[in-house]
Amino acid sequence: MDKKTGLIFFPAFDWAISPTHPEREERLLYTRDQIFEEGVMDLPQIHEYAPRLASLHDVSRTHFCVPRVQSQVTEAHLIAAGSTLQLGDSVVNGEIKNGFAMVRPPGHHAMRVVHGNRGFCSINNEAILVEYLRRRHGIRKIAIVDSDAHHGDGTQDIFYHDPDLLFISFHQDGRTIFPGTGFTHELGGPGAYAKTLNVPLPPGTADESFMYVVDNLVLPVVKDFQPEIIINSAGQDNHYTDPLGSMRFTARAYADFTKKLQPHLAVLEGGYAIETALPYINLAIILALAGVDYSYVMEPDYWPGRFKESPERIGQVHRMVEQLLESWSQKDKVDLPKIFGDGKYYQRKKFIYYDTDYIEEEQFEKVRMCPDCPGYIILESRAERGYRSPVRIYAVSIPFQACHACQSEAYDIYEQAKKQKECDYVYMQDKTTDTCMSYEKNKGQEWVTEG
Repeated sequence: MDKKTGLIFFPAFDWAISPTHPEREERLLYTRDQIFEEGVMDLPQIHEYAPRLASLHDVSRTHFCVPRVQSQVTEAHLIAAGSTLQLGDSVVNGEIKNGFAMVRPPGHHAMRVVHGNRGFCSINNEAILVEYLRRRHGIRKIAIVDSDAHHGDGTQDIFYHDPDLLFISFHQDGRTIFPGTGFTHELGGPGAYAKTLNVPLPPGTADESFMYVVDNLVLPVVKDFQPEIIINSAGQDNHYTDPLGSMRFTARAYADFTKKLQPHLAVLEGGYAIETALPYINLAIILALAGVDYSYVMEPDYWPGRFKESPERIGQVHRMVEQLLESWSQKDKVDLPKIFGDGKYYQRKKFIYYDTDYIEEEQFEKVRMCPDCPGYIILESRAERGYRSPVRIYAVSIPFQACHACQSEAYDIYEQAKKQKECDYVYMQDKTTDTCMSYEKNKGQEWVTEG
């Protein structure tokens, strides 16, 4: 028999934003009933794992949590992230061929800096998994394909300058839904140009255009990138019954997408039609991963041909795919200094809104333009939350691939920021040595964690 498909089921019964909020434990209760009633857990192709905790250092390796990781996460967050690490270990060790982490809270809106919860996300489960796989298993090239209705802006933010991470997100057009980003011109930074590809689909997009994007953009680009691991950020709010999205995808199409992409790991993100979508999509994805026939999985109110797309919408999607394929094929030939400048640093300013916690963040990002490595990243962030005093942080991140010169420069900058005492907190994230440091100005104290 082929290797099995690993499953972890963690509905986080003790965590919800509020009792009536769309992101609550009921999201997975109907799925649990469905897969047990269908006998899925008894299939010989399935192996169920118990959830496990991610460490605080696993989170620090990916995020700058303000002021500390402990202030931004609960045990449920650590279990959701830790469950993806469990399945990641099991895939890399050859115990299973693939896995599906049906966990919550979700994470793909959590960015590198975390002042609070946005888009129902506090920490980014897939990003923590990526950094863990690199550190623990030495895996370098990874692809994340995000199939949530909402743009995976947090994942994009974390890997925007990473040349070894391919991020593809197809989602409902950001002009019509949170977070308002994810357009075709967002292609990655100077060291990772076109390693970010966004497909903003018009509301009402159905299975035909979904499969066109998969067949003509996602699959050929992923194949060309040749990742060692493929992760599906498995949002399910593109379903036609979802109360937050306006798309027309079906459970069968999600299964077809899974069968074609063959992700090593799928990690649950959004999806809020708890009775009419999630049980069917989750079941279909499990069966597709396990190589079991899923042709009988169909929503009770769906019939083939129910959703017809207009020629105009189909043409719009085709043109967008053509444009993105052109960006991908020309990524090594473009005039990068013309786009990003040729100074010592590439700089950009960002305004980030935390819709769940009502925080407004102003962020200034600098990336060292190094000819020998992707360069270190400097972040200056100022966040306001209602009547509370603003919080200012300064953070330095050294990537795995950093050269010795960039490592040395980055540490000098970190020490200088501590001495200047202009920010409330100063952080260092050195991925070359797996060392994370944070300095609190008022206490004059520094904390260090090492992997």
